[in-house]
Amino acid sequence: MSESDNQNGSGNESWIDRARPIRAGEELDVRSLEDYLHDKLGGTLGRLTVDQFPSGYSNLTYLIRLGEHELVLRRPPFGNRVATAHDMGREFHVLSNLSKVYPPAPQPYLFCDDETVIGAPFYVMERRRGIALRRHLPEGLELSPVIARRLSEKLVDNLARLHTLDYQSAGLGDLGKPEGYVERQVHGWHDRYQKSQTDGWPAFDQAGAWLLDSIPSESGAGLVHNDYKYDNLLLDPDDLTHIVAVLDWEMCTVGDPLMDLGTTLAYWVEAGDPKAFRTEAFGPTAVPGSMTRRELAERYAEVTGADLGDLTFYVAFGLYKLGVIVQQIYWRYTQGLTQDERFAQLNQMVGLLGRMAVGMIERDKV
Repeated sequence: MSESDNQNGSGNESWIDRARPIRAGEELDVRSLEDYLHDKLGGTLGRLTVDQFPSGYSNLTYLIRLGEHELVLRRPPFGNRVATAHDMGREFHVLSNLSKVYPPAPQPYLFCDDETVIGAPFYVMERRRGIALRRHLPEGLELSPVIARRLSEKLVDNLARLHTLDYQSAGLGDLGKPEGYVERQVHGWHDRYQKSQTDGWPAFDQAGAWLLDSIPSESGAGLVHNDYKYDNLLLDPDDLTHIVAVLDWEMCTVGDPLMDLGTTLAYWVEAGDPKAFRTEAFGPTAVPGSMTRRELAERYAEVTGADLGDLTFYVAFGLYKLGVIVQQIYWRYTQGLTQDERFAQLNQMVGLLGRMAVGMIERDKV
């Protein structure tokens, strides 16, 4: 496949992110949901069928079909232990306002807080069709060095666009408290780890202690996604450099944009990283042509005019936060609250992320 094929005009429908049969233990009450949706959306839409998008690790995402109409339903994970991290009403509020001013944000249609319908609050939004780049690319899809470079640029430019939006005018000024955001984040994620810890990882503890002792002052305030990476983007199959949608807004808030940048860079695996870390990549970030973490950060600074400050702190925090998220998922698995076998070895990733964070801290280099 040529570079032009990859970018324009020959997108393969088989590359589109697709739903699959629902995982055991994560089924929905189809009859109850169908009755509810017919009541809210109109009773002539057809019979309801439900499949599941299988790749997510947190909030659960389902493809629901009412006759020929396709919608997406989001609900909290089964066995959720941190209610504030899975607030469906809040996520619905974010998208209701953000979709009006930020085209990559999907439009939501309705929110339900009646847990008798499917056992948890949920919301329904439009479905957008696109390619999600994950660890393994769809069969037949290749990224040339030129396209990989442009994708890197688009990824960081789109994040910069989010960070520089006027969140007050968008009706999202009540979303968070930017004063003291960095300190609250560090202490909050440290506390979450203590509550969900199952194994001893000395490097992870070392990284947490360093972060607590190294909290910088705020660099500014903006809308932050908090989980921005390739597999939370949908790309146009006819032009992979066009971002069709940004997904998974559950952790969006108002806070320090450099903390958000640090999280994105923590996900960004480079060709020169340790093999164990490259094996766990969340997307094709190390293919030839891709920017490095430092190059992404410098482009972000160029686009936004931001002073990057202590970039090591922000990326180390991103690695630590990712480790805590993984630990919380693993804790749910050990308690039998989810049967998803993808989670069986996640504790090993916690240790790996701790070692990566400590290595970056000791080198003081991103």
